[in-house]
Amino acid sequence: MLKSAVIGLGDISNIHIPAIQANPNVELVAVCDTDETLKGNVSGVNFYTDLHDMLEKETLDCVHICLPHYLHLSATIACVEKGVHVFLEKPLALNTDEGLTLVKLEEDHKDVKIGVCFQNRYNESFEKLQEIVQSGKYGDIIGIKGLVTWFRPKSYYDVKPWRGKMEYAGGGVLINQAIHTLDLMQLLGGEMETIRGSIDNLLDYGIEVEDTATAHIQFKNGAKGLYYATNANTGNSSVELQVTFEKEKFTIKDSILTRLNENGKKEAIIEDTKLPGSKFYYGASHVKLINHFYSCIANDSQDYVHVKDALTSIQMIDAIRKSSELKKEIKMEVLTK
Repeated sequence: MLKSAVIGLGDISNIHIPAIQANPNVELVAVCDTDETLKGNVSGVNFYTDLHDMLEKETLDCVHICLPHYLHLSATIACVEKGVHVFLEKPLALNTDEGLTLVKLEEDHKDVKIGVCFQNRYNESFEKLQEIVQSGKYGDIIGIKGLVTWFRPKSYYDVKPWRGKMEYAGGGVLINQAIHTLDLMQLLGGEMETIRGSIDNLLDYGIEVEDTATAHIQFKNGAKGLYYATNANTGNSSVELQVTFEKEKFTIKDSILTRLNENGKKEAIIEDTKLPGSKFYYGASHVKLINHFYSCIANDSQDYVHVKDALTSIQMIDAIRKSSELKKEIKMEVLTK
């Protein structure tokens, strides 16, 4: 039986904790948060207010890090140096420099697994789309489009002020909401040559981070990418991911993968498992990914999202931000060296 703990009892922990508790091969033995009023929210486990104290007193196989972005680096280092596997919520880190620090940490501790939570890679619709891309059946990819049109009220930032500060969040919609779409786009398109991007705020919230971002991506295989993400919509619409091939077009929208054939007919191929309730747009693959990571621990498999895999999305965000500042395209090789 693997022994697990969760650090950070914010919103996302409410997805991680039930997934751990439902896994018959894992026991949740401890949780940690600096807010002592949360003690008792998770029954039957030990509660700590200090990560280092928890690592000293508990015998753990894995820690889920569900902390604000600026704490990801230090918490991951603390766990890994204790020989404890880490399941890290996105983003990997605040920026590329921090991400490279974690790449070296991963390289220096090959016996410890650091899995990054990019659960949308495990959506049934995306897995099928990736299979179609890799098959080459419909010719070369011409274009990839990723759209995220969500909404966050001012209270979202007021209740947790770190979300609106660059020093603590590392960005807004790019790193907090729509990083998954960047990750999926680069998985489909492969290596990138350049990114030309722009960030802005359409809502007058008085925050430091962006609520809207756009980007044009040039992939090395000749495909072009269009990315648009905003938190200034009137609600949370389904993420849209579209791949245009030489012959046909495939789109994921409303959690369904469809094919538009040469006759202009749209055919449904596969639909994702959905979460109940209002946050259906999150997708439902957290449980699938968490169970898979524990399987990798048990079987000593390397088949999970490594630090080096998650670094690319952080480099894309840094490129978009830098491009917006300099008002010119950014060569990706400059960030990947």
